[in-house]
Parts: sequence; C-alpha cells; structure tokens
Amino acid sequence: MNSDHAFMARALELARKGLYSTHPNPRVGCVIVRDGRIVGEGWHARAGEPHAEVHALRQAGDKARGATAYVTLEPCSHHGRTPPCADALINAGISRVVAAMQDPNPQVGGDGLLRLMHAGIAVQSGVLEAEARALNAGFIKRMEQGLPFVRVKLAMSLDGRTAMASGESQWITGPAARAAVQRLRARSSVVLTGADTVLADDARLTVRADELGLGAELSALAQTRPPLRVLVDGRLRVPLSVPFFQAGAAMVATCAAASARDRYLDDGHELLAVPGSNGHVDLRRLLIELASRGANEVLVEAGPRLAGAFARLGLVDEYQLFVAPKLLGSSARPLLDLPLARMADAPALKIVEMRAVGDDWRIIAVPQPAA
Repeated sequence: MNSDHAFMARALELARKGLYSTHPNPRVGCVIVRDGRIVGEGWHARAGEPHAEVHALRQAGDKARGATAYVTLEPCSHHGRTPPCADALINAGISRVVAAMQDPNPQVGGDGLLRLMHAGIAVQSGVLEAEARALNAGFIKRMEQGLPFVRVKLAMSLDGRTAMASGESQWITGPAARAAVQRLRARSSVVLTGADTVLADDARLTVRADELGLGAELSALAQTRPPLRVLVDGRLRVPLSVPFFQAGAAMVATCAAASARDRYLDDGHELLAVPGSNGHVDLRRLLIELASRGANEVLVEAGPRLAGAFARLGLVDEYQLFVAPKLLGSSARPLLDLPLARMADAPALKIVEMRAVGDDWRIIAVPQPAA
C-alpha cells in the first residue's frame, strides 16, 4: 500500500538521526499509526539506551492498542542490554507490524517476527528494504560476513593527483568538502590511516564538532561516540610525539617484533599485534579483529600505498572521491598505488552518486565484480 511506503519512509527518516551515534548497534526508526494518523515516533540514539520501538510506544501510550507499527528493522527478540522489543509491541496491543527488513543478527534472524505472529499480530516484511539495508550496510556486513563495511576517502585534483611530489597536500579541497569528510568520520566506527599520512601531514583524524555542519542535537550525539582512530604502522615508524597520538587514545596495528612494542605500553594507546610479512600488516586480519570489536563502518583516510593495498586485496566496499578544480601536474603523487599492466586489469567501478560540494565535486563509486 502507498500508505505503508509513506509511513516507512518516515521511520527511515527517524532512523537516520542515529547515523552518528548508534555504533555498534544498527540505526532504527519506528512510527506507530492508528486510523491513518501517526500517534508515536521514536529512533534509537545510543547503544544501551531504549530502542526505537520503546520510544514510539511511550509517545503513543494507550493509542498503541490496535495500531500498526512501522519499524526499519525487525524488532529484537533477545535480551541484550535492553529487553526484547517484540515483547514490548505485544504487551502494548499492537495489531500489525510492518518491518523494512529482517535482522541479520543471528540472535534474531526472523525470531522477532515469528514471536509477533505467534501472538496473533499481522506481520509484513520487505517494505523499502533496499533503503533500510543501505542505511545499515556496515551492521549487515558485520553480521553476515564478520567484516566491517570499508569506505575509502580520497581527495584529488582534476588530473587525479593527491599531493605534490614533496608530500604537500593541504588543502586540495575546500571547506565544504572538508566538512563532508568530518561527517564521514563521525558516522564511522573506525577511522584508519597509515604511517605515511601521519608523518607527512601531521594528521590527527579527529572529529571536529564545529566543522560537522549538523544541528546541535546531532553534533552532541556525534561527540558521545567518536570513532576509534587506528594507525597501521607495520614497522612502528611513527614516534609517540606526533599530533596523532597527542590528540587522544588510539590503536596501533603492527606486525613488528614484540621487542619493538614496549614503548607504547604506558602511553594510553592500544597496540594490536596483527600477522603480516615484510613489515606489512595483514589488512584482512585487521578488519576481522575490528569487526569482532563491534566495528560496523571503517573509513580509510590514507596515502596511495595503504589505500592501494586495500584496493588490490578487494577489501573496499565504497570509494568517496572528492575532486577539486585544480591541476597538480605530472610529478604529483597518484591517487592509488595500483600498478596495472593491461587495460583488462583495470578494476571497474559503478558511480552511484555525483554532486557538487562547495567548489568541489564528490563522487561515490562502488567496485564491480570482475567480468
């Protein structure tokens, strides 16, 4: 029904309010409708706090009895940090539940909808499912594959260069593009970079609230759950005195020998030993470890070597390319360290979005399966 789509679209709009704060939980919105009118709305803000259904039921009160609940994700059926939402809907007297998609969490996986049906509630699933899956792509991938969704951010000139030969790169893009990058950081579970970037740019990779361009409520929420900053430094080349470490606690992923790690033990930073070879960390093993810690989305902000390594290993789910109307010249550094010998070896990408961001352009592209 058209009304189902309209009410689910509103639930998705509410769910997006949790874009910057629900990690490691999914972003979920709920709308309760009775006699064609919305009587309750809610969205999940932070892990450990009430889920979207609970907020919506509280707002609806007695009007929830006999009403329809529109939820962007199957109501949970297990006891976690909060009680099952399926039980809350049953106890409130909801007569119909429309879910955008089933929960990929194996602890739920259809059990929530089944519990509702056994209680005599009419159930429908799959309304605006594509939109719901896009909103929680990281959570879904972590649940289904044990890996986070990897987004690689790159800023480049029109001739595809990321820095001058000297390494100078600030600033290729303008303020609007940099604000967009701040929002990408804020929505991520992890912001990951490499030793070259930290050494060359004095990068901190923090989320700066004054540059987010969000309202006060969402900016405040984004600050409550800042992303984990991860430095991939296989040989432990980066000294603890650099701004990256001075900006707060971080994780260093390395394959260096144990004897080289002692200097990190008393500085508040976590040192993660990851298998590797020739001083290069096994990136897939690192992603598996981050997913096991609840990381849904990983934002890679790195130089051509590390970004290229993610690309070569097929670990990239999405590229966010910020293109500035500048030419840096043939001696400037390339976008990716991705040596290719033949045109047939060139990875294919699908552009899913292109729009102006201030004076620059943002291109969102996803890898395509090999022919």
